[in-house]
Amino acid sequence: MASQQAKPMPASLQLFGGTIAGLVATIPMTIFMLIMHRILPKWQRYALPPEEITKEMAERVEVRQYMDKQQLLGASLVSHFGYGATMGTLYATLTRRIALPPAFKGILFGLIIWAFGYLGWLPLAGFSEAATREPMRRNVLMIAAHIIWGSATGLLADVLRRWM
Repeated sequence: MASQQAKPMPASLQLFGGTIAGLVATIPMTIFMLIMHRILPKWQRYALPPEEITKEMAERVEVRQYMDKQQLLGASLVSHFGYGATMGTLYATLTRRIALPPAFKGILFGLIIWAFGYLGWLPLAGFSEAATREPMRRNVLMIAAHIIWGSATGLLADVLRRWM
C-alpha cells in the first residue's frame, strides 16, 4: 500500500490556527503582567498598557465618560485579547515559510511586536509613552510578557497546524 502524503493545509485554516494560538497565548501573558505589576515599585504601578491604550481610545471616541472602572477594565481585556488574536493571525501569515523552531520563531515575533508597538506606532499615535521614556522595570515586564506570548503563540500555532 502506497503511503499517503499529507495534504498542505489551506491558508485559511493556518490563519485560523494562528488566531487561536495568539488568543490563547494572551492568557499566560496577561497573568504574568498582572502578577509582575504587583511587585513593581509603587511609583511604577500605574495602569498597564492595555488599560492605558483602551482609556485613550475611549476618550478619543468620546465614550470614556460613560464607562466606570469595571467597564474600562473589561474593554481593556477584550481589546488586549483581540490584539493578541490579531497578532496571532499575522504570525501565521508572516512566519509560514521561516524554518526556525516554533518557540524561537514566536519569541522573535513577540519581540518585534513589542518593539514596533512601544518604540513605534503607540507613541507616534499618542497612545502611550515611548519605551525609552518608561522605567526599566516596566520595560522588562513588557518585554518578558511579549516573550511569553510569542513562545506560547509559536508552540500553539505549530501544534494546531499539525492537528488541523
